[in-house]
Amino acid sequence: MIVDSNQFEIKIGVSFKDKSLIKQAFIHRSYINETVHTGLSHNERLEFLGDAVLELVVTDFLYKKYPNKQEGDLTSYRAALVNANIMGEIAMKDLGMSDYMMLSKGEAKDIGRARLSILADAFEAVIGALYLDQGYGACEKFIHDTILVHTEDLVKKGAWKDSKSLLQEKAQEKLGVTPVYKVIEEVGPDHDKRFVMGVYFGADMIGKGEGRSKQEAEQQAAEAGLKEKGWTK
Repeated sequence: MIVDSNQFEIKIGVSFKDKSLIKQAFIHRSYINETVHTGLSHNERLEFLGDAVLELVVTDFLYKKYPNKQEGDLTSYRAALVNANIMGEIAMKDLGMSDYMMLSKGEAKDIGRARLSILADAFEAVIGALYLDQGYGACEKFIHDTILVHTEDLVKKGAWKDSKSLLQEKAQEKLGVTPVYKVIEEVGPDHDKRFVMGVYFGADMIGKGEGRSKQEAEQQAAEAGLKEKGWTK
């Protein structure tokens, strides 16, 4: 049974013309795998579209806000703003999106990093649904109200330096080495793959991380490496 999205629409101040779009944004692939005869579609196509819209809105905003910053800084700011953990936290704590997700029984029990990743994907799917239903301007407002309002705090705190960037900076400064990331293991079926990555200084593994993508697992490995070396912020 599809969860009623009316309360979510009220929360974000949008009334969808096509209700099926916002409902689809909350349907995870795992739910479809358990309910194959419902005729429903999961949210991955909407996520694909929303990801592109999100990147354009954030890029345009940063380009105008920081006219004197170079490409490297702007790229780092953008990467921090669209970080899956940040989007997942906003989706969970600010928007209460967990209440609307349609998940398999197994996924519904997971409330850790995996849930944040699912919510980050759904957040992008909501943007995709909003773009199709109401256009670019509505997406711009939604992204500003949920993500871009945090920009100044993020820049002020230096939070834009993600774990991989910080580990590389510290490793080169203190040891003169460049971290290398390697796949240790891939687990799970294709629709729910998880990657385990290790980060190495030469032959020595200094951290290990797991995620739904290699990039996410590398970030977790870098976090572990920073803690191992005592280089946390």
